[in-house]
Amino acid sequence: MYVAVKGGERAIDNAHAWLAEERRGDPNVADLSIAQIREQLALAVNRVMAEGSLYDPDLAALAIKQARGDLIEAIFLIRAYRTTLPRFGATEPVETEAMSCDRRISATFKDAPGGQVLGPTFDYTHRLLDFALEAEGESPKVAQGAARREPTPHITEFLNKEGLIQTEEVSDEEPGDLTREPLELPSNRPLRLQALTRGDEGFVLSMAYSTQRGYARNHAFVGELRIGKVAVEMEIPELGFAIEVGEIELTECETVNQFQGSKTEPPQFTRGYGLVFGQSERKSISMALVDRALRWEELGEDNLGAPAQDEEFVLYHSDNIQATGFLEHIKLPHYVDFQSELELIRKLRREAMETTNPVQEAAE
Repeated sequence: MYVAVKGGERAIDNAHAWLAEERRGDPNVADLSIAQIREQLALAVNRVMAEGSLYDPDLAALAIKQARGDLIEAIFLIRAYRTTLPRFGATEPVETEAMSCDRRISATFKDAPGGQVLGPTFDYTHRLLDFALEAEGESPKVAQGAARREPTPHITEFLNKEGLIQTEEVSDEEPGDLTREPLELPSNRPLRLQALTRGDEGFVLSMAYSTQRGYARNHAFVGELRIGKVAVEMEIPELGFAIEVGEIELTECETVNQFQGSKTEPPQFTRGYGLVFGQSERKSISMALVDRALRWEELGEDNLGAPAQDEEFVLYHSDNIQATGFLEHIKLPHYVDFQSELELIRKLRREAMETTNPVQEAAE
């Protein structure tokens, strides 16, 4: 017999207390500070900021600590906190060509104007466990290279001088804001880029990988990948001009994709674009590949039925907070729903038995 289970505040309070105890772990081990998470788990912090739509390394580190390292839970905490913040206005679009680059590479131009800056990357490591990191008090090696501090023009613009790459349209139309309004389809490119920036890194990566395996026939080259800090400016009405209010770290990727041309466009290269908070190379490249796949209609290409070309499929399933909420709600009490399902199954079984028995009796 199935019966409803009763609980109360005491059980919930005990569950919270137990969670806090588990989060702290062995009290004989030193407590992990917010500064340690911010400085030594920076890539996790960057992901929480990007998918949480809030640039604040300290808050992201706090969320990671509170969530016991569950990044999706930490992203949920950050988004919930962001909704409580007042809005004072909007900043000016950031000028990424003025980025102070810590890393800037191109897979299409060996001798890129301004040079390539390898920067901090896992690309050339051997992926072997470094047991020296177990030792306490390690002294980090001092990097001999230097970041590029002067303004750095975009590499794809050098293709543009020959008219070989599609010119991006400049629009004065104010883009929508997914943090304030729900996504509606069909969407435009600014909204798609917002959704991909906030999208789950693993999902966006898998969609990008599918395009590389032939689902969309959309071969891409990384025209440029850059990581660095850009100034954030805001116009002050009382002053009549914009002033710098801070700086943020960004990862920007532009891919170069082949385009056979259409009735209105000549054969040329087109772009995919990705821009993400912090250092997040995998996410920004994935975002650029999926962005290009979603542009099939505006470029007059054929829809090959690839998952990455399906705007509704990609955008409605990329948000890990919505996905988590819908997934995890099924572990909450559904006693009444299950009782109705149970009664239905019992009824169907009885009817099946009643239909079968007369046939068996007649056969005997």
